[in-house]
Amino acid sequence: MAMISHTTITLNGTSHPQESAVSITQLLETTGLAGKPVVVELNEQAVFPRDYPHTQVEPGARVEIVALAAGG
Repeated sequence: MAMISHTTITLNGTSHPQESAVSITQLLETTGLAGKPVVVELNEQAVFPRDYPHTQVEPGARVEIVALAAGG
């Protein structure tokens, strides 16, 4: 198993630089997903959108973000 640096997070399976804790809201802003319909999982736990502003993503965390798209 590969070691994960504690100055990164794993974002959708890819190493993403992050020196300090940020809220999920801040992470969505930096990834261009703020205001878009998404589902966020932090360390294998789903996070409700109402909790994004005060849920912290620490270096070393695993985050999955799935953008929702309407279809027909």
